[in-house]
Amino acid sequence: MKVRIHVSLKPGVLDPQGRAVHHALEGLGFTGVEDVRVGRLIELDVADSTSEAELEDMCRKLLANTVIENFRIESMETA
Repeated sequence: MKVRIHVSLKPGVLDPQGRAVHHALEGLGFTGVEDVRVGRLIELDVADSTSEAELEDMCRKLLANTVIENFRIESMETA
């Protein structure tokens, strides 16, 4: 089974990478972008028997820093 883990900074946490991207977009002449937040996408291939609880445990222990980040687990359909 394929799983995607979306990791993003919690609201209120400073995002220097997002600020740099915002500044670069302005420098390239793009207007109308008010804010940029940068996150991560982690794709995993796991056994079909892997439970939601196990996936959440992986996120809490390694894949996301839950002090400053949120995560969302998305299960993908396999062909």
